[in-house]
Amino acid sequence: MDVLRSVRVRLLVIALLPMLVLLPLLLGGTMWRWSGKVDDLLVNKVNGDLIIAHQYLARLIETSGERIDAVARSTDLQENLKSGNRSAFLEQERQRLGLDFLRIAQQTKEERRFPVIATALDGNWHSAVDVVESDILDSLSPGLSAQAKLQLMPTRAAVPTDRTEETRGMIIHSAAPLTLPDGTRAALVGGTLLNRNLEFIDTINALVYREQSLPEGSQGTATLFLDDVRISTNVRLFENLRALGTRVSAEVRELVLNGGQVWLDRAFVVDDWYISAYEPIVDSFDRRVGMLYVGFLETPFRQAKTASIVMLAGAFVLIALLSVPLFLRWASHIFRPLEGMTRTIGRVEAGDMTARNNLRKGSGEIAQVAGHFDALLDQLQQRDRELRDWAKSLETKVEERTSDLRAANHRLERTTERLIISEKLAAVGEITASVAHEINNPIAVIQGNLDLARSTLGNKADEVSEEFRLIDDQVYRIGVIVSKLLQFSRPEEYSGSANLIKPSEVVQDCIMLTQHQISSSGITYTLSLNSHADVRMSRTELQQVVVNLILNAVHSMPDGGDLSVETSDCENGVVLSITDSGTGITPEVQSRIFDPFFTTKQAQGTGLGLSISKQIVSRIGGRIAVDSTIGMGSTFTVVLPVGK
Repeated sequence: MDVLRSVRVRLLVIALLPMLVLLPLLLGGTMWRWSGKVDDLLVNKVNGDLIIAHQYLARLIETSGERIDAVARSTDLQENLKSGNRSAFLEQERQRLGLDFLRIAQQTKEERRFPVIATALDGNWHSAVDVVESDILDSLSPGLSAQAKLQLMPTRAAVPTDRTEETRGMIIHSAAPLTLPDGTRAALVGGTLLNRNLEFIDTINALVYREQSLPEGSQGTATLFLDDVRISTNVRLFENLRALGTRVSAEVRELVLNGGQVWLDRAFVVDDWYISAYEPIVDSFDRRVGMLYVGFLETPFRQAKTASIVMLAGAFVLIALLSVPLFLRWASHIFRPLEGMTRTIGRVEAGDMTARNNLRKGSGEIAQVAGHFDALLDQLQQRDRELRDWAKSLETKVEERTSDLRAANHRLERTTERLIISEKLAAVGEITASVAHEINNPIAVIQGNLDLARSTLGNKADEVSEEFRLIDDQVYRIGVIVSKLLQFSRPEEYSGSANLIKPSEVVQDCIMLTQHQISSSGITYTLSLNSHADVRMSRTELQQVVVNLILNAVHSMPDGGDLSVETSDCENGVVLSITDSGTGITPEVQSRIFDPFFTTKQAQGTGLGLSISKQIVSRIGGRIAVDSTIGMGSTFTVVLPVGK
């Protein structure tokens, strides 16, 4: 870290930052943007290629329909129909037009199932792409189904399938209206099978990717898909083996065939990456039955981009090697004087007040700064001598004052101990008055029942058995109260060290000890003891805390009120809440109630009750808090940790 903070390093960073950081970032951003533009141009090119292929296919479909319509309108057809030479003439025309089938369709429900034929039977020629099953292919022309049949080949990234072959055929289906010699309306139907139609796909490829339209090493391809199967393509698995029967990737199938969208992006084609364009092919039923694809190898373009990036990076490295030494030489004229000043500062910080820069004059702004710095060091050396003299006199005075403070602190500690004892004795005094009151009642009951026993004693002693039982109960009550009083007033004889205690039991004892103060003030109380966990602390210390809080609550309700004492278990602790309906505590007083010697009772209190309670609770890792509203009362909450 010291090296990073040095003047040399900082100046080197300033000198080299533009060349080694900013310029690479600028070049990187420029190359990234240029690469994106190149990718956009490639996508635009393949989109244009797809448009050409689409237009060629559309023109091929339209031309097929026009030719069929021309034959249907020809007089030669009518003459051959009249002469009964229909089959020979149709075969001759099929070969002349390069069709795979040519036939006459009648007005039947079976023939009208194809929209192309239905349109022709209604009087208009129509041409479209259709997909037909193998049995229909054989009915159109014997052996046509065998030509259409393709074995499916396992293809990387394609949708999994159980099919092993494709038997359907994709045809250019054309039909034109025809009137037979007997006046019956029919249709002349012809078409071309596109499965394995390599002449068709090679023509598209030649139109789209003419010679020298792609850089050296790239290769343009075109493909016709039936569903997701290549039925006509110039993509090759090997030198002379075309990739017929391979399938398109699942990603392309989902977007184009299922979603009906056009794919314009790089795609994995059989065994390499191509800049690709796919569009769906729709049949006469308006269903997506296949795809038309054009694309070219991505590798040459990627290699060209890589070569350009390497060339730019090499040029940058060469420029950096030539310019960085020059920048470092210029920077050395700045950081050497500054390093000398830094060394001078280090010697001064180490205690050498005689260290100076002593740079020769006339070496620029840095030399002027060094001269001013030497002048400041001279003044600092003089001030240091004066401060050392003052420090010696101050040490003597501080020692004297420290001795006085030690004596005062000792006296304060003794006074605090006496005040703590006074606070505890005051609480004991209040409890003693309560106990005296509680003792009087059992004595009166004992006395009354004894008088009754004397008057009825004899053979009828069984009649006063209930009174004797009452005497026993009250005597037991006196013993309990006196025992609790002794535990509180003389803890050293009863409590011992801190033990595991149940706060609910201690709270119940404290209610009994403060019963007189509560009832004599006209206060009604509710007791809810729901805790079962144990706490490790002195029983009498917890009694002191609870009694102090209960008595404070009683004092806040001089005209009577409601007192609620609750205990409950919480996570890793016990919560004790004491709530009164008294006058409440102002926010100013709340911030000070736990301060030693702060009291609102004037001459009636010492101000140590809550302070001592907080110390007791904090010592075992607990906490005490207050929540109060003026005119509505206060709630003191004590959280005690579970003992282990």
